[in-house]
Amino acid sequence: MTAIVETSAEELRLAARELAERRFAPRAAEWDEREEWPEENERILAELGYLGFLIPEQYGGLGRSFLDAVIVLEEFARSCFTTALVCHLFMNGPSRTITVVGSEEVKQRLLPKAATGEHFIVIAVSEPDAGSAVTDLSTRADVQSDGGVVLSGRKSWVTGGARCTHALVFTRFGPEPSTGARGIGAVVVPRDTAGFGIGRTDRKLGGRGTPEAELIFDGCKLGPEWVLVPGNPQTTDGFRTLMRAFGAERLGNCALCLGAAQAAYETSIAFTKERHQFGRPIAEFQGLQWKVADMAIKLAAGRALLHQAARNAADGFPTPWDTAITKTFINESMQEVCNSAIQLHGHYGYTVEAAVERHWRDVRGMALGGGTPEILRNTIASLAFGRSFSQRRDGS
Repeated sequence: MTAIVETSAEELRLAARELAERRFAPRAAEWDEREEWPEENERILAELGYLGFLIPEQYGGLGRSFLDAVIVLEEFARSCFTTALVCHLFMNGPSRTITVVGSEEVKQRLLPKAATGEHFIVIAVSEPDAGSAVTDLSTRADVQSDGGVVLSGRKSWVTGGARCTHALVFTRFGPEPSTGARGIGAVVVPRDTAGFGIGRTDRKLGGRGTPEAELIFDGCKLGPEWVLVPGNPQTTDGFRTLMRAFGAERLGNCALCLGAAQAAYETSIAFTKERHQFGRPIAEFQGLQWKVADMAIKLAAGRALLHQAARNAADGFPTPWDTAITKTFINESMQEVCNSAIQLHGHYGYTVEAAVERHWRDVRGMALGGGTPEILRNTIASLAFGRSFSQRRDGS
């Protein structure tokens, strides 16, 4: 752990690559095929301090920067997307939100064990009828006289939900009725809370080693110490605070996409040098050279955007502008890189032995979580015009 603390960004990248190639890559396909959480790799990440990478040192973490984090995650995803996704959930998930917006008491109570991996806090936002329309959520926290709440509702597609020790839940505070973004805040729910249940798990196209689950909250009684961001039915303050926190998750998402696409790119270069058709390596055909060149351009542009967004992070989170542009570009362009990799491999690329189909599957899902490119384009337009545009039929 001391070595990680003292390394420069470049030394950190090389150390992460060496670790990933040696320890994570050999079983990457296995986690995917068996749809199995990489417990062995999670223990390695915990022992080396990566799970508490962004948590400040006073709470037991390493206190590294966003830029360092995306560099590490890209290197891990280049070798094993599943392991990188697990690391990302610890690095950029609820622990990051708690670090920035939580009270000192909440930080002291939750972050030290999050840094060691003893606490696995998941984020629960989407619902059966509230996906991209986050402000349509119906999960409700009825405020009690002591400042605590009673939580009722259901959350869908929570990555790692069945393994959590705690859940950070977006909810609407009551009992006064409110609509849209008004009244939305967040609470942290310990796994052993009465009324907290795990529903069904969903099998996925990609990221298969990190199953998603439904979380059920049936009258969960929580003391005021578990209210992370209070929701005021008269304002949107809580919602705006929480959406800023999404920036960290979105940059981590981008780093995972870059890593998987980089692996697809490198595999394609090696394959086109070795594969012969018409008596010569297919790398000598200009049409295929241009595909590789386009892949390189997209990777370089995406990495530049991501590193710029990470460097520009202020007040604990990256800016909405940088985040929206970066995630939109990377989510879409890395799909294109991986799709080109399959094409360059021919029918072999369509088989599981080639691995590039796995890279495409893993990247594809990242355009669905943490804000779709379609929704993020609305964000970009709102920031460009300096005003918000309602997507609702009634304009509210």
